Amino acid sequence: MRILVIEDDADTAAYIRKGLKEQGHVVDHAQDGKEGLFMALEQSYDVTIVDRMLPGLDGLSIIQTLRTSGNNTPVLILSALGEVDDRVQGLRAGGDDYLVKPFAFSELLARLEALVRRADTEAAETSLRVDDLQLDLLTRVVKRAGQVIELQPREFRLLEYLMRHAGQVVTRTMLLENVWDYHFDPQTNVIDVHVSRLRRKIDKEFGQPLLHTIRGAGYTLRASE
Repeated sequence: MRILVIEDDADTAAYIRKGLKEQGHVVDHAQDGKEGLFMALEQSYDVTIVDRMLPGLDGLSIIQTLRTSGNNTPVLILSALGEVDDRVQGLRAGGDDYLVKPFAFSELLARLEALVRRADTEAAETSLRVDDLQLDLLTRVVKRAGQVIELQPREFRLLEYLMRHAGQVVTRTMLLENVWDYHFDPQTNVIDVHVSRLRRKIDKEFGQPLLHTIRGAGYTLRASE
């Protein structure tokens, strides 16, 4: 991995650099926020370690600037601030993980490896496919048998969730929580209405139905046997 460490404490930076280099990784180091932001924007890294409290520019401002500029390199925040509100603030600023000082190097390394694995998986998955139905996650274009299908934003989210769980039974509760962000049942037919609309769009003009109702359980997206 090529790793950028933005850390103003010399001892902490040396400890991290030494450990990472011993593991065979390439490590660049910035001692203040402005230098770190410049390096993060100008060069390509697999993951960045950012101390939260830095001279020149604080860690959260660095992360927010990176995200605004479209830089999605995974970021691990290091901080002596370990309260729940501190961690939540860091993650909401765009950090991908949060590690409280003092820390064990083995945990730091494991977290970095997990972030890079996750980023590789997300980068590789740019489309979803079930039989002849395809959903492009980048362009947000849906096609079946090569024919473009126009979906409303909520219909797209519904289809994406069903395709990510293709072959599985998806319950009403799962849809409410993951597509509508409801953590209670509003006792409406909103799911039935959207599923019906989606079924008409992806199945009606095609010979083989893909969206199936499982009576008393939920729905599933799969090719008919």
